[in-house]
Amino acid sequence: MPDFTPPQKLSDHRVLIVNDDGVEARGIKLLEEIAREFTDDVWVVAPDEEKSGFSHSISMTVPIRVRKIDDHHFAVKGTPTDCALLAIYEFMGPRAPTVLLSGINRGANLAEDITYSGTAAAAMEGALLGIRSVALSQVFALGGPVHWATARRFAPPVLARLLSCEWEPGTFVNVNFPDAPPENVGPARVTTQGRRLPGSFRPVRRVDERDFPYYWIKMTYNTGASEVGTDLHTIADNEVSVTPMHLDFTSSVFQQYLNRAFEGL
Repeated sequence: MPDFTPPQKLSDHRVLIVNDDGVEARGIKLLEEIAREFTDDVWVVAPDEEKSGFSHSISMTVPIRVRKIDDHHFAVKGTPTDCALLAIYEFMGPRAPTVLLSGINRGANLAEDITYSGTAAAAMEGALLGIRSVALSQVFALGGPVHWATARRFAPPVLARLLSCEWEPGTFVNVNFPDAPPENVGPARVTTQGRRLPGSFRPVRRVDERDFPYYWIKMTYNTGASEVGTDLHTIADNEVSVTPMHLDFTSSVFQQYLNRAFEGL
């Protein structure tokens, strides 16, 4: 079993980088560049093509093929979770990563995005295994520029603080950088998970040249009025959102309702 004990110094960290945009994505290359500023022990294991929206799925019914790029870079024909598992149990040997960084995603991972996101899922898998895990995303509007310079500017100080503070077991951190150039970005805020109005994803019916129907899933966010302190509100204010996420999905309020409903059964 790999050793998951975190080191005392940033320079002693062993970093695993995963994403869902693919091994050649600009965001993962940027994240590797940032990670190498505090340690030389950096590994990149990522899908060989985009796997956005694959959530926490694992490949249980098909073989997983791997292309070794070099000793520290691997392209996997699988999901982000597959990548995390292969890296931790196969590629990195008996010394497991002390931190898992997932991203930097091209696009937001806010509110209910977490339930779909392959970026967040890789961080979840790291958290399940006791590894400090951070998902990072650069928000942008479809058709507009992606402000990678914002992620480049703010990711290093955010990561430095996250890797130096205390962590609750069974958690990961979801970081989003706003859709603005760095000079227009405010401070980092610790936030809660927001919630958009229902209906962000809907099927769109089309017909091919042989008159057969097919469908695209269209993404149309309807944020509505967001509460102060949530990730949605913070990003709308052009501030960096840092959201602590817990893997325990139990609803304590609903549990009380059910306790009353099942009393005496």
